[in-house]
This record gives sequence, structure tokens and C-alpha cells, in this order.
Amino acid sequence: FDFSVMSYNILSQELLQDNAYLYRHCDPGVLPWDHRLPNLLAEIRQHDADILCLQEVQEDHYENQIKPALLTLGSYQCEYKKRTGSKPDGCAIVFKSSRLSLLSSNPVEFLRPGDALLDRDNVGLVLLLQPSDAASPLGASSICVANTHLLYNPRRGDVKLAQLAILLAEISRLSRLPGGSTGPVVLCGDFNSTPLSPLYSFLTTGCLNYSGLKMGSVSGQESSPRGQRLLPCPIWSPSLGIDHRCQYRNQEATSDPGAEDPETKAELKRSDLFQQRECVRLKIEHTLNLQSTYQHLLPPDGRPEITTHHSRTALTVDYIMYTPVYFLKDTASCPDGRGLRLLDRLSLVGQAELEEVRGLPNHHHPSDHLPLLARFRLWR
Repeated sequence: FDFSVMSYNILSQELLQDNAYLYRHCDPGVLPWDHRLPNLLAEIRQHDADILCLQEVQEDHYENQIKPALLTLGSYQCEYKKRTGSKPDGCAIVFKSSRLSLLSSNPVEFLRPGDALLDRDNVGLVLLLQPSDAASPLGASSICVANTHLLYNPRRGDVKLAQLAILLAEISRLSRLPGGSTGPVVLCGDFNSTPLSPLYSFLTTGCLNYSGLKMGSVSGQESSPRGQRLLPCPIWSPSLGIDHRCQYRNQEATSDPGAEDPETKAELKRSDLFQQRECVRLKIEHTLNLQSTYQHLLPPDGRPEITTHHSRTALTVDYIMYTPVYFLKDTASCPDGRGLRLLDRLSLVGQAELEEVRGLPNHHHPSDHLPLLARFRLWR
């Protein structure tokens, strides 16, 4: 089963207006929404992806213009999660219902009232999709598709990692197959982190030893990080219910008879789960076996690929991650060859090419981000 995925931060109009200083390089005529929307829809129509993961989707534009336009383009089904609080935008996942059917839609809020770390309004959205021609049992050939936009603040790597842990826990829960292995995952979004950052390394290696790691160094957004405080240990609170493996804790997994007492249970959580040996307490992990669809360097000279460009920055912060297929039968994450094979991707450009067209947005590209596009083959 071959399918394509687009990930695209489309730039909320309210955020553009609130941060007008970032777009001083632009021709003023390219910034109004009535100029950007037709170009955005034209890009979506041109690439004709089976799955769209969109970030910074302003709620009123989504309800009144984007969703109706997509419904007229074809048999699209639209799922949306607005950011919490007063933020005007959110994340959307749109897919062709002629090719994929929805098994479940799961909005994810990173805001945790009363938690001093998780006090931001960022969100995610996780869908479980199944090819419409699937003849296998329910879930056996499903694809878990996740979309998010992590916190921007370069100095708050602790918040970014905690938000990511919540998303990974939800993905792990939804992608787990009956036998205990993990089904194919596509993870898209604006992670506000660069390919050389510890956060990116955590996503692609499945492990991060954060001993001595400064908060401002987690995302790699700044060459001279300003956030000098070290990441706390543990990074997130035990009350979040997520362990260092970025999985939901089994609250009943204890043989201590005194655990039925609330005070004893709380003490066990503190002592056994979050005050473990030094090597565990200073390490976070995940088991999703993710790989980037892009190599982040342009041939032949190795210049960095760029996904976002405005007056202050030119970086890669947007990604399409996926679980690659393996044909080794003893591979726990993809037994019997189940997984995704990357067939091709839409190429990116470097900073020099973007500066030639006066950066982003411009007359042809409606956002300060470029769309990512990849085509996969699902092995089942």
C-alpha cells in the first residue's frame, strides 16, 4: 500500500500580524490572508497528498475556508485540534477517505493545570488510520499518524521534552499491536528543534542522556544558547503518569500490599519510579524506532536544508519521521517485515536559494515554512 504524506506549517494570519517584525523583508502584498490562501490551496492541490499534517491552522480560517475548500478538492476527511487557552490556531490532519479509513482520532493537550512546567498551550493530534483495501484483521495494517507543534521558546528545552514525552506516550499506546510490538508510525510537525539538537537525537536514536544538559541547548535553535539552567531530574513530574521510557505507567503494576493505601502508593511512585539509579534517572528513552525522511544536507556540498526562513532565522525545524521497515524476523519493533519503506520525497533548498526569492513568504510560497512531502510503502 503506497501513500503520501505532507507536513506543512501554514503560518497563522494572527501570528503573522502579532509578529510583523519577522516579515519586514517581504513585499507587503504577499502577507494578507486573501493572497496567501489561494497559493496555499494551490500547493495542496499540486502535491495531492493522501495525508496532510498542517500546523498553525487558524480556527476560523479552518472552519470557514480551509476545510470547505479541501472537501471540494476530493474525498478528504478533516480532524482538527485547536490550541488550549486563547490561542487562535491548532493542528489538523486531513486524509483521503477514499484511500484510508479512520479507526480513532485522539487530540493531545500538553497543558496540565497546576503543573508549573506544562503551562503552555501547545497541542498534538494522533490518528489511527487503516488502508481502505485492507483485508487483514482490524489494526493489523493500521498506520499511526501524529502531528504536533512544540513550544517555540529556545530557552525552555525542559518544556519541549515534556511535551514530546506526552505525545510519544500517546503514540506508543495507540500504535501497540495485540502481540505487544509497535505498528507503523508517521510523526509530523514543527518541533522547533534543529537536526543537530539533542531533541532531534532523542527522536532518532530513542535515547537521551541529559546529565549536565542545559535547557537552552536542547533545541539547537540558538548558536549561543541563553538558557543556562540544567535540565532538572526528573524532567517532568511523577504526577504526569509517564515514565522515563515515555510510556504511560501501569498504576496497578505493584505487588506491595500496602500500595492500596494512597499515601503509600504516592511514596512508591516517588521512590521506585522517579528516584531510581543515577543512570536511569538521567536518561529518557522511547521505543518507536523513528527515522527522518530527510537527510538535512544538500548534495553535493553538504549545505543545510532549510524548512523555515524569515527575518530572524533560516533553519530546519520541520520533520516527517517514520518507522522504517526491517526484514529481520527477530526485530522486535517490526516483526515479519511490518513497517514503512521511504519511496521518495520532495526536495528542499538551502538558505541561498531562499534569499534569491526574498525569503518566505513570497509571491509563490504562502508561508514562512516550506512543505515537506514523502511517499511511503506500507509492508504488512
